[in-house]
Amino acid sequence: MEEEIFGPILTVYPYDDDKVEETATLCDETSPYGLTGAVFGRDRMAVEKLADKLAYAAGNFYINDKPTGAVVGMQPFGGARASGTNDKAGGEFNLIRWIIPRVIKETLVSPTDYRYTYLK
Repeated sequence: MEEEIFGPILTVYPYDDDKVEETATLCDETSPYGLTGAVFGRDRMAVEKLADKLAYAAGNFYINDKPTGAVVGMQPFGGARASGTNDKAGGEFNLIRWIIPRVIKETLVSPTDYRYTYLK
């Protein structure tokens, strides 16, 4: 969990239920990169606790939603840490390049299909 990988790759890290905190710390502190992250769960308090723990782990952060498809011009993109500066050239977020915004998108009604609506 230290190398930044680009491509259609799914990284899976199995952990025991009682190791959630330890695993979140691993996600937060191991890699110098922090492009995008996501947390999935039904326990609202547990999800919020993980989101708080991972506050600086990714530039774009999703809750119960696929961690792809940042909307250009609407969300900053570029990540955090060594993954970028959280801005998108030409967008208004370029003005706040010198701070570290964190974007959270939360879906309260879980998706039933993996495709975006325009792909149907």
